[in-house]
Amino acid sequence: MMDRDRNKTLLLELQRAAGTGNGCCADCGEPDPEWASYKLGIFICLNCSGIHRNLPQISRVKSLRLDFWENDLIEFMKKHGNLCAKAKYEAKVPPYYYIPQSCDCLVLKEQWIRAKYEREEFVATRVCQDPCSAGSREGFLWKRGREGRQFQKRRFLLSAREGLMKYYTKEEIVDWFNAIRAARYHYLRTTFPTVPELELIPRITRKYVKEGYMEKTGPKQKEAFKVRWFCLDSQERNLMYFKNPLDAFAQGQVFIGKRDEGYEVRAGLPQAVRVKKRKPAITVVTPVREFVFICENDREQREWIDALAGVMAQPLTGHRHRKGGNREMSTRECRCSEASVPLQNLA
Repeated sequence: MMDRDRNKTLLLELQRAAGTGNGCCADCGEPDPEWASYKLGIFICLNCSGIHRNLPQISRVKSLRLDFWENDLIEFMKKHGNLCAKAKYEAKVPPYYYIPQSCDCLVLKEQWIRAKYEREEFVATRVCQDPCSAGSREGFLWKRGREGRQFQKRRFLLSAREGLMKYYTKEEIVDWFNAIRAARYHYLRTTFPTVPELELIPRITRKYVKEGYMEKTGPKQKEAFKVRWFCLDSQERNLMYFKNPLDAFAQGQVFIGKRDEGYEVRAGLPQAVRVKKRKPAITVVTPVREFVFICENDREQREWIDALAGVMAQPLTGHRHRKGGNREMSTRECRCSEASVPLQNLA
């Protein structure tokens, strides 16, 4: 019993030790991991430990608090740790490769863990080329049509040289995801050769700060409210709306500027607007007009207000600085050709 308590205390001290990286999950960054792999010498979270259990030839896991740790395993963990494993298994991670975070889906985490430890794709001695790094890929994906709801199997060709992702009318989602990121990275690297890599990486793919259904009315604020799927892109400062969540093209978008330039988000409706539904509303004020949206509930209203206010608080940078107010862009202005999607617009 004394050894059990002593070893448990030592493990928790190792997990909290400064300069080891053990305070966060070695695979997804979740803080305060409660599990560890005693074959790899790393500290991991509960979700990632479940993936490690499926790799018994590579990794074996135990709970820091619930399981008994032998003395030799304690010594092994002392000699290794998260930073040590990172130096070995993440030595050559391509700059475009998406490293999943704790909030990401299971398939991204599993493929990241398998790529690191099972296939050892990123170790320093690896000589074979990553299939995504060439910026080209060919294979089948299921694509949803522009008008209908039916998905059709199509052969796609991704070409970084042409800057296009083409498909023809006559598997692996993570591989496609990183292949698209590689092509997008190649485009950005070529187009902006002097921009530091750390500034390019966040622009490889868009990460919406808020998504969900709201109801919107037209510019006269007398038109009937229609349900639409909204996405708030903080990088481009655009609030885009779609008829359906999986639509390839937005029906329109609203530019979100800075508060000190006349942009504001308010809870509730403008005085002149009357609606029959008793639901929480949002008014987005721009220098030119007011945009009115109805939310499903109070929680959604608060989340949209916080997300929009956060974008308005961000400084305007470079090409995003627009002069002369705002207007709602139409479907035609937002769309590009369906048969080939330019990578500079791909998200």
